[in-house]
Amino acid sequence: MEIGIPKEHRDLDLRVQLGTNTVAGLTSAGHKVYVQTGAGDGAGFSDESYARAGATIVYSAEEVYKRARMVCRVGTPSLEEIAEMEPGQIICGFAHLSAASPQRMTRLLASGVSVLAYELLRDKETRPILQPMSELAGRLVPQICARLLESPAGRGLLLSGIPGLPPAEVAILGAGSVGFNAARTFAGMGAQVTVLDRSVRLAAIDRIYDTPGRFRLMYAYPDQIAKAVAYADVFVGAILLPGERAPHVVSEEMVKAMRPGSVVIDVSIDQGGCVETSRPTTLRDPTFVKHGVIHYCVPNFTALAARTASRVLSNVVRPYVTRLANDPESMLRDQDLRSALCIHKGKVVSPQLALAHRMVCVNPEDTR
Repeated sequence: MEIGIPKEHRDLDLRVQLGTNTVAGLTSAGHKVYVQTGAGDGAGFSDESYARAGATIVYSAEEVYKRARMVCRVGTPSLEEIAEMEPGQIICGFAHLSAASPQRMTRLLASGVSVLAYELLRDKETRPILQPMSELAGRLVPQICARLLESPAGRGLLLSGIPGLPPAEVAILGAGSVGFNAARTFAGMGAQVTVLDRSVRLAAIDRIYDTPGRFRLMYAYPDQIAKAVAYADVFVGAILLPGERAPHVVSEEMVKAMRPGSVVIDVSIDQGGCVETSRPTTLRDPTFVKHGVIHYCVPNFTALAARTASRVLSNVVRPYVTRLANDPESMLRDQDLRSALCIHKGKVVSPQLALAHRMVCVNPEDTR
């Protein structure tokens, strides 16, 4: 199979989906890999290292899309890239299409491609691609928040406090992989952490972190959320409903109750955001202030650790990309791959995606 690796189109996003070890495995199996020049530079993969792995270096995204039957990218493609796609092409990456604009969905369907969304892929026990990227995101959050709390824009607080002065108050909504890892890292930095959720994951946190006073665990009912948001110096929204838009569980009134210079980081923004006042921002211009509260809502913020993110992603996607390259039709037969298939040959085949955009969901077998 011909496999393409384009540069990420988002400004300052230096991640790449497939590293040189994965590319070498594909080329040694007889597959042809085309890499856009410079695609891996920011992640530590030079054109020369890709060439040594057996890839062919090409000089534009257009050439990648024209040559490849399967395109492996990290984030959702731009409108310009969608225009370059060919009917029957397979697009693999994090898609988050439930929150996509009607224009993007219309053009993507009209292109006649198949889309495998990595955030939806699941095996019998986990979401094996999403989970390690969520762990990375969770561990990055405290690093970002520590800087945002600094003067002059933030409250001028040290996360850990010092003897005689209390630590910063952090509230995390969602105890999944992002929330769990954020909580652990915040606590390791000395912050006071409150975690809110409605599931047994709270018990898991309690069993692991039983240090009295370091963690508060609360059920995520509206009154509890409002209370936690009001006293938080940092609020982290880490809700994920795979394949669906995130619900707005933090209202604008709750944000207004926060102290000036406090921080909201809405990790759910790639699914539409769980805070009513959130809107997507960029790596170059990552924050805005609403009601005196600093909002950080960058959908692709794991690109801040482009080298780590790319290596993690390349390792975890390798078996799935290999299966697809060896047998493209396996995305219909293989249970794991089928779970990630949301568009097939220009038709919506995911019930969740169809519901989000009020479209008809079809059986992928009917699109052959």
